[in-house]
Amino acid sequence: MKKVLIPVTNHATLGETEQENGTFSPELTHVVHVLKEAGIDYEIASIKGGKAPIYGQDIEGDDVNSNMLSDKDFQNRVNNTTPVSQVNIADYDAVFYPGGFGLLSDLATNQDFAKLAAQLYERGGIIAAVCHGPAALLPIDLSNGESLLADKSITSFTREEEIDYGTIDDVPFLLEEALTRKAARFNKIQPWGSFVVEDDRLITGQNPASAHAVGKAIVDHLAV
Repeated sequence: MKKVLIPVTNHATLGETEQENGTFSPELTHVVHVLKEAGIDYEIASIKGGKAPIYGQDIEGDDVNSNMLSDKDFQNRVNNTTPVSQVNIADYDAVFYPGGFGLLSDLATNQDFAKLAAQLYERGGIIAAVCHGPAALLPIDLSNGESLLADKSITSFTREEEIDYGTIDDVPFLLEEALTRKAARFNKIQPWGSFVVEDDRLITGQNPASAHAVGKAIVDHLAV
């Protein structure tokens, strides 16, 4: 059975504010839903391990999000994430980083997960991320010393979407700018539409609306 590693943040607020944050629930639940339907296993991990902070559980009209959140197995995995020190990357075929603002304060600079992701990618694995998840791609360097992003075309949550969401002044850094400076090409469409970029074995989605399509792209790549 194919298996996906899902690193999530331990940081429970938006940057240095006191606003409740962490991983944005629909970006995790929609992808896990797609993986489960395809018979693909997953493991939720974090830098420290333990219960992962999550927000966005109360979104109305999102049945996938509601149903996944009520799933006891899923809740158990969220409440008992595997610490990075216990992750054996050889067990996984892909790494997926869901978004939420929390990871801008930890996974965006974490070398432990970055090194594991580089190992997986260099042996033919898949790396995927959605919304703010691509921040976790910033510290990933390959064995040749080059950034994973150096020759890649990607997308992420955009400056316009930060403005619309009212977070432009509170984020630790502007993700679109950081990625534009590091990646070969940054791509985006008008705010809030579903948009996914696939470049070799790197899959990125622009915003929460892109989560389902990112999950499907992961499944399609794993089926090859």
